[in-house]
Amino acid sequence: MSATNQIIGDRLREAADLLEQQRANPFRVRAYRDAAATVAHLATELGEIHERDGLEGLEALPGIGPRIAAAIAEMLRTGRWSQLDRLRGGSDPERLFRAIPGVGPALAQRLHELLHVETLEALEVAAHDGRLDQVPGVGPRRAAALRAALGGMLGRTRLRPREPAEEPPVEVLLDVDREYRQAAAAGRLPRIAPRRFNPTGEAWLPVLHTERDRWHLTAVFSNTARAHQLAKTRDWVVLYFHTDHHPEGQRTVVTETSGSLAGQRVVRGREAECQRSQGTPSPTSAGRKKAPNSPPSIQNAARVMNPLAKKIGAGPVATG
Repeated sequence: MSATNQIIGDRLREAADLLEQQRANPFRVRAYRDAAATVAHLATELGEIHERDGLEGLEALPGIGPRIAAAIAEMLRTGRWSQLDRLRGGSDPERLFRAIPGVGPALAQRLHELLHVETLEALEVAAHDGRLDQVPGVGPRRAAALRAALGGMLGRTRLRPREPAEEPPVEVLLDVDREYRQAAAAGRLPRIAPRRFNPTGEAWLPVLHTERDRWHLTAVFSNTARAHQLAKTRDWVVLYFHTDHHPEGQRTVVTETSGSLAGQRVVRGREAECQRSQGTPSPTSAGRKKAPNSPPSIQNAARVMNPLAKKIGAGPVATG
C-alpha cells in the first residue's frame, strides 16, 4: 500500500472511531470503516485515480460514495480533512483560509468570524451567494479573485456562478438546534476538548450527531473568538449538514436580539424563512435597529472584533 493510501485509510478509520465515541448513527460509522477497508486493498494510489478520473473515479470505488470521495479529494488537495479536525476538536479554519492565494491572517480572521464558515466548500458557497462581498476589505475584484482561487483549489472550473446549494428546511435546522441545546443542558451528550480558547484542555464542548430524513447533521456550540467575546458560547449553535449525495453545508443558529424576531431562535442568513415559518410579520424600519451585541451585521461585527487569543494545545476527548 502506498504511503498516501495508508494515511487516508488511517484517517477514515479514526473518523469512524470518533463518530462511534460521539454516538453517531452506526450506519454512518460503518460507511467510513468500509471505505477504509476499500482503501487498504487498493493496488492503485488514490492520487493517481483522482488525477486521472476526478471525483467520479473515486466514487466508482466500492464503498466510496460522493461524500467520502469529496473527503478523500480534500485530503489529496490540502493534506488535511476539516471534518476529522472538527471531530478531534482541533478545527482551525483561519489556518485553512490562509492557504488561499491572496488571503493573509487578517482577512482569514474576518472570513471565519463574520461569515461563520469553517471549510473551503462553505466559503465557496458564501463567495457565490453574495455574503463574501459584504466582508470589509473585499470588493468586487477581490471577491472575483477569491472565487477563482477557491474554484481552482476545489478542483472545479466554471464559466458561470455556482448554483445555490441545497439545504435542509429551516424547521429542520431549528428542530436540531432545540434537540442539541436541551440534550447539552441535561448533560446527555458526549463532549470534546477544543484546542482553541481552552487553556485547561477541558472536554467542555457537547457534540450531537443526528439525522432528519436524508440529512446527516452535526451540532456544536460556537467556539469562535467572537462567541467568546460576547459570551455566546452557550447560545450560538453551529450546524453542519450533508446527504450522501450533497456536499457539506453549514449554518449558525442564534437567539435574535432585535426586531420582530427578538428573543427567538433564528438561522443566520435565512431570517426571512424563519419569519415565514414562525408567522412573524416583517420588521418595520424601527424594528431593524440592532442591539449592540447582535451578530447579524457583518460590518458592525468587524468593528468590535479583537485579535484572536493565542493558540492552545490539544486536549483529550471525552465520550460521556
